[in-house]
Amino acid sequence: MKSSLSLLILGALILSGCNSSNNNEIVVGEYGSLTGSTATFGQSTHKGVELAASEINNRGGVLGKKIRVIVEDDQGKPEQATSAVLKLIQRDRVIAVLGEVASSRSIAAAPICQQNKIPMISPASTNPAVTEKGDYIFRTCFIDPFQGAVMAKFAFDNLKVHNAAVLTDRKNDYSVGLAQFFKEKFKELGGTIVAEEAYQADDKEFKPQLNNLRAKNPEAIFVPGYYTDCTLIARQARELGIHAPLLGGDGWDSEVTIKNGGTAVEGCYFSTHYSQDDPRPEVKDFVAKFNQTYKETPDSMAVLGYDAANILFNAIAQAGSTDPQAIRDALAKTKDFPGVTGKITIDEHRNAQKGAVVLKIEHGKFNFVQLVSP
Repeated sequence: MKSSLSLLILGALILSGCNSSNNNEIVVGEYGSLTGSTATFGQSTHKGVELAASEINNRGGVLGKKIRVIVEDDQGKPEQATSAVLKLIQRDRVIAVLGEVASSRSIAAAPICQQNKIPMISPASTNPAVTEKGDYIFRTCFIDPFQGAVMAKFAFDNLKVHNAAVLTDRKNDYSVGLAQFFKEKFKELGGTIVAEEAYQADDKEFKPQLNNLRAKNPEAIFVPGYYTDCTLIARQARELGIHAPLLGGDGWDSEVTIKNGGTAVEGCYFSTHYSQDDPRPEVKDFVAKFNQTYKETPDSMAVLGYDAANILFNAIAQAGSTDPQAIRDALAKTKDFPGVTGKITIDEHRNAQKGAVVLKIEHGKFNFVQLVSP
């Protein structure tokens, strides 16, 4: 974790008695898994938020005031996500909340924001249930019915897979939902799901499930989990002689996938929100700025954090107010916002209408395969 992140966390603790009554600043909350098993998600998202806040403050802020972001670590746990949001609202009196990435944590925290009528914007939670928690809950990413259909169609049409298996994290809302949408679309296209198995987050041994899948000889295995599990699954699959490609969703999008997966993840595919190889000027400019600031290439979570923060700042400006209801109303009117991940329009269900990309892991890199429009 970079020193700037540590300083911001320390600053949040020192300023715990402060609130948005300071006339010189606008206080925004952020929560995510800065530590824990999916820490790269929260850390990357925060870097994107931090960069967006820094840029707008350098331009004079919003409504003539500087943005201050107070961040809370939920340690990757739904119950901690609830506590984190309560602290931000009750202690720090934030006017809006950015986060979470993981759907299960967003689903846990969203009712708190809804009850307090504080807008919450998830940069990356794709389960449909997130925004169903209320009219103050938004997201700036695509949703799993779309993502699941993208991967099912890619498997069937592009990879010519007609018999697939599915391995799901049974305790994870994101994984369960994405698996269901993949299966529905794949069968609709004429494919057959030959086997289904399940595991639970933090499991280390997957060979019993993989042996059962191998017995059905699938042409591909859909694994809609997070990078922490998927890399172990891939390595154990290859040890068992399973050579079929593994397919995933945006939960695979972390450099840790390549680092920990090694040769086992070569030839695997997953859907996500952007590709660093996208030639659009917005992408090239963001990648250059991010690399200059953090000395690393941004992943999708960083880009989504950046877009979500800028959409919030734009909504505050459009509202002409720091009143949470006015900000909520402005967020709901967001149309064709020029994000790094593409033009973003918030629909009547407070979901973002936008495309997805499919990436292939090849030669130790995430290589662009195709863009799929909504």
